Amino acid sequence: MADTDAHPITVAIERRIDPTRTAEATSWMQAGTDLATAFPGFLGSGWVRAGEDSDLWYMLYRFRDIATLEGWETSSQRQWWLDSGRPFAREERVERRTGIEGWFDASFGSVLAAADATTSPVQQPVPAAPPRWKQAVTIWVGFFPTNLSASWLLGFIPGFAEVPLVLRVLATTLLLTPVMTYAVLPWVTRLLRPWLQRPPRSRKASS
Repeated sequence: MADTDAHPITVAIERRIDPTRTAEATSWMQAGTDLATAFPGFLGSGWVRAGEDSDLWYMLYRFRDIATLEGWETSSQRQWWLDSGRPFAREERVERRTGIEGWFDASFGSVLAAADATTSPVQQPVPAAPPRWKQAVTIWVGFFPTNLSASWLLGFIPGFAEVPLVLRVLATTLLLTPVMTYAVLPWVTRLLRPWLQRPPRSRKASS
């Protein structure tokens, strides 16, 4: 659990904003990102609107780990900021994203890359996350050659084939999990990003 808590955490929040108070909401959202920058462990923040005429707004912030994230989330400054926005902002959904979710986070990952402690958030269209089947293919593309290579290399260890199956699988998964998490999957998702983010083809029947 401690190892998981040490990973950076991105919080993505979806809110409904009163369309008659857009100017006020814009200042309010920016004030929230500015407040977060003063807290230990802060790595970046930003916000976008789903569209010019949409009342759906997205906000994110990223912290070094669970402890620093909770320092911000339980702070009196953040509570004051939330209270000031209640007349025109309604929270719809909150997600904490880390690990495998972050690899396919097209909607918020692009914003995080453009917003940090010294820059203003960039408003841009929010692309759809890739479908689950594409995520599954991406994981397989990384896992198959990695697992094949590991199995081949482990075969050179004298007596490894005679080790009980459960222990062999345990050793293999302990070896491959960090390799997949920190090296293979980030590289594969960067390689396949154009395909992952390609919009689906129209199914309209040709006349």
